[in-house]
Amino acid sequence: MRWRGRRQSSNIEYRTGGRSSLPIGRAGGGIGFLIVAAILFFVFGINPMELIREVETGQGQISSEQRSPSGDVASTRTEVDDFVATVLAETEDVWGDIFREAGADYPEPTLVLFNDSVRSACGLAGRGAGPFYCPGDRKLYLDLSFFEELKRRFRAPGDFAQAYVIAHEVGHHVQNLTGVLSKVNEMRQGMSERAGNALSVRVELQADCYAGIWANRTRDKGLLEEGDLDEALNAATQIGDDMIQKRTQGYVVPEAFNHGSSEERRRWFRQGYQSGDLDACDTFSVSTL
Repeated sequence: MRWRGRRQSSNIEYRTGGRSSLPIGRAGGGIGFLIVAAILFFVFGINPMELIREVETGQGQISSEQRSPSGDVASTRTEVDDFVATVLAETEDVWGDIFREAGADYPEPTLVLFNDSVRSACGLAGRGAGPFYCPGDRKLYLDLSFFEELKRRFRAPGDFAQAYVIAHEVGHHVQNLTGVLSKVNEMRQGMSERAGNALSVRVELQADCYAGIWANRTRDKGLLEEGDLDEALNAATQIGDDMIQKRTQGYVVPEAFNHGSSEERRRWFRQGYQSGDLDACDTFSVSTL
């Protein structure tokens, strides 16, 4: 992905060791209710209950910039920081345009970079947490070690695989803004675990499709390089529920899927990528995913 030298988002919040900062951008408020963790918290099929631990994390309000203990603003920045801030900016531009075309504003989310553990409006997430979106504070959360895990554990290397992960979480933010998440929360009341899982799959596949829409417009800007699409499709394949179950337990239990199979995740990302159209991402109306 041709990301270097482009605008970087200021909607980044650090909660990492020696770094702490507040986001500069307008992140917006919460919605006052929580979506079931199995739907939204962890995109990669990991049980969130295994990841939550009672660890408070400091949220020092020392600056709206990244500062080291010596006060040097730039000294703690890494290439990963720059990449994440650039990809987030690209999602802001794309979804800002899409919402504007529909006559609406796009309240931008904040992306929180953390390590070890983090507190959100949705609870506490510990080491090993996958990326997640919390509708209660309209923030995306990303453990800084995850990209290495994506490469090694999930066998999905490449910067566009990483960009897909961020774009997927932004897709959940779009669902929050459009009321999809609140509707899903209502629908889940009284559902069986199996029915709830099936609904969760539709939520996740729509977020994949929205990530594909972002990739479509990113391609139109000339930012994609040869192999980028393959990186994203491979990532979608590697994090399918069936692939994860095979890798972790050696067999597949379709009734336990809550994010979608490899084929489904790949297909819905491609649907968004090829169409660039939100109407093409209605995973809730189709009878067969």
